[in-house]
Amino acid sequence: MTSLLFDPRHIRTRTCDDLAQLGVKVHPDYLPLIFAPGEDISLRSLRDIEARSAILNVVQARVFDMPPQLAMRWLLDAHVLEELTPDEWQFIATGKGTPQRYSEQLECLFALAWTLGLVPHLDPSEYCSDALPSLMPDLRTSESFTTWKARTLPACRDAVEIAEMLDLYSCLDWLYSDARSRRAAPPGPLDESLLWHRRWALEWVVVLTGRGRSGGSTWDKVSL
Repeated sequence: MTSLLFDPRHIRTRTCDDLAQLGVKVHPDYLPLIFAPGEDISLRSLRDIEARSAILNVVQARVFDMPPQLAMRWLLDAHVLEELTPDEWQFIATGKGTPQRYSEQLECLFALAWTLGLVPHLDPSEYCSDALPSLMPDLRTSESFTTWKARTLPACRDAVEIAEMLDLYSCLDWLYSDARSRRAAPPGPLDESLLWHRRWALEWVVVLTGRGRSGGSTWDKVSL
């Protein structure tokens, strides 16, 4: 992980510009602070993000009835089996769980694909690209984890760029949640589930230390 100091004021200025372009009008002082001076920002390792992307890709395949034996074999061969959460293990191995819950994690996978430089943008007003399956390991042909990486050459975006995107999605998610709690109209036409799932992925990728923070959480323990 590469750690660096950053200016949260610059990040928030960029977020407010992006909100305005999305048609979401809000005073900057109304938004909660996501980052604070004195914090260091780093990213998960490239290998961790690749592994998490591969796992979510298999989860999506299980939603569409990939045989559990083939799914578990692929994860074992990729050496990522031990990185499954308990719920993922149950869903992939036994089908226990709600498929819709896991199908919505497609937007988590899309956000991770963006952090790996595999997709060019992460526009909150657009759903995940139809090209996403072609950017992930091709499970129909049993493409290996190693072959997939050689084919797509994933490389993490700059940490500050990812932090700026996290700030945008955190603020959007908060604005929709705040409107719902006040029984007010939503601040725009965006899909709240999309915002929440992309934020989940970005929160996991970005690791903050300092100001009492000790580092990143496991996938199923990310605080949202």
